[in-house]
Amino acid sequence: MKKLFLCLTTLLCSSASFVQAYDRITGSEFASRSEVIAQNGMAATSQPLATQVALDILKAGGNAVDAAIAANAVLGLVEPTGNGIGGDLFAIIWDAKTQKLYGLNASGRSPQSLSLDYLKSQGDKIPAYGPLPVSVPGAVDGWFEMHQKFGKLPMANLLQPTIDYARNGFPVSELIAYYLDRSISARAKYPGFKEVYMPNGRMPLKGEIFRNSALANTLEKIANEGRDAFYKGDIAREIDRYMKANGGFLSYQDLADHRSDWIEPVSSNYRGYDVWELPPNGQGIAALHILNLMEGFDVKAMGFGSVDYIHAFVEAKKIAFADRAKFYADPDFSDIPVAKIISKNYADQQRPSINMAKAAKRDHAGPVDGDTIYMTTADKAGNMVSLIQSNFRGMGSGMTPEKLGFVLQNRGELFNFIDGHPNQYAPAKRPFHTIIPAFVTKDGKPWLSFGVMGGATQPQMHAQIVMNLVDFGMNLQEAGDAPRILHTGSSQPTGEIMLDGGFVSLESGTGQAVRRELAKRGHVLRDSLGAFGGYQAILRDLESGVYYGASETRKDGQAAGY
Repeated sequence: MKKLFLCLTTLLCSSASFVQAYDRITGSEFASRSEVIAQNGMAATSQPLATQVALDILKAGGNAVDAAIAANAVLGLVEPTGNGIGGDLFAIIWDAKTQKLYGLNASGRSPQSLSLDYLKSQGDKIPAYGPLPVSVPGAVDGWFEMHQKFGKLPMANLLQPTIDYARNGFPVSELIAYYLDRSISARAKYPGFKEVYMPNGRMPLKGEIFRNSALANTLEKIANEGRDAFYKGDIAREIDRYMKANGGFLSYQDLADHRSDWIEPVSSNYRGYDVWELPPNGQGIAALHILNLMEGFDVKAMGFGSVDYIHAFVEAKKIAFADRAKFYADPDFSDIPVAKIISKNYADQQRPSINMAKAAKRDHAGPVDGDTIYMTTADKAGNMVSLIQSNFRGMGSGMTPEKLGFVLQNRGELFNFIDGHPNQYAPAKRPFHTIIPAFVTKDGKPWLSFGVMGGATQPQMHAQIVMNLVDFGMNLQEAGDAPRILHTGSSQPTGEIMLDGGFVSLESGTGQAVRRELAKRGHVLRDSLGAFGGYQAILRDLESGVYYGASETRKDGQAAGY
């Protein structure tokens, strides 16, 4: 009898493994905790050490931009599996003084000396690792652009906490230890990688103190000598030397010629809320496209987690991503019809093609793989920063200049070889980019700074977060904790429109009856553990100015204020 009871208990527990092990007094049953609420400042990042540095900067008299730069620098050290100064950066900034949003595209371009013909001679696509996918790192220039336009404290003050952590060491968090270990197989063969990240012949373990003195020296040089130390000084020369010695094409001249661009964010109104994204070469407008399509449905009446809601969302995503595959690229090289893609009229024309009884067999199989960090900060004056930064594919290319202490990104992998396609590879061109920050205003006032990490996951989750808040009335933490929907394709070639319908992955919390009905409508369901992204957000109360913060429970993040 006892054995039977144990078997039944095990069966019941395993079948309901998604259920919280406790009952919440307030909030939805899937919420992991309450929102963080504070008046004077707020930071939400994917690592508690970075969040605390951001708050220290705010308390020392810095503003939201200062705090964002300081926290991003820390993240490059403590979360090298997602970002670092070898990667790119995008930001949307609300400036309280001018009462305006500003967009920054700090993504880098391909090497000027690397030709399409040479790449084609090496294979049928750009490889994920090694020297060929490396493009100019834009993050450091992005920091200095933000600082010059909006910063208050000296840059040296902002980088010093990371320099100290890099020299003295920091304890590696659980999730980062896991991703570090997974990074070995693809990257250990590239020069400098083991020397920087595996000094003891292995990756650091959870809780182990890790130091990166080379990165400390690099950041100290940047702090003392400024932006040009990275793009025109010793750091640029060392990157040039390293790449030439190891079959690479990224050169000193590529770095010296780099520039970031201040750009106008674009928006679409969703049920009274203006949702803001950056135009391509990023994929942010796909989130606006999805929301425009979904606005034509009574999403609230459908109900969160219902068959109709999930089905309509997946079908809207397929339509938006087909356009993503066709058009998104560097706007300096092609005329992208952004205004049309994010227009209500365009969505109205496309929406009738959604068959609520049957899944469509159109799908773009864009890249899902790739880790990133998203973070957001806010200060007492009302300034807010939405910032995203990444190496692509976690730790990037594997190419690691040992003397500098960081990995170079592999964003160039996202170019394609399709003749006439806007995202076809060309020298000195920005690739299609997956990382996207987001912002929401209400009646011209700042309401929400948010983002979700993770490749092609991002626009899908941006749309879901907005609907969770606006349609389903969730609070900021609930909106991030709620079970997510992810639609992916069956293969990876950027720019290719697939005709197989792809796969739908649903987080635990979605019942079997819903899953069965989706399968009846033609959706192919597949588990996709760990692919649902990572979320941070700060919401400002439109009346009181009080900040609400939320952070991802699927990762190591923390939201905190004072």
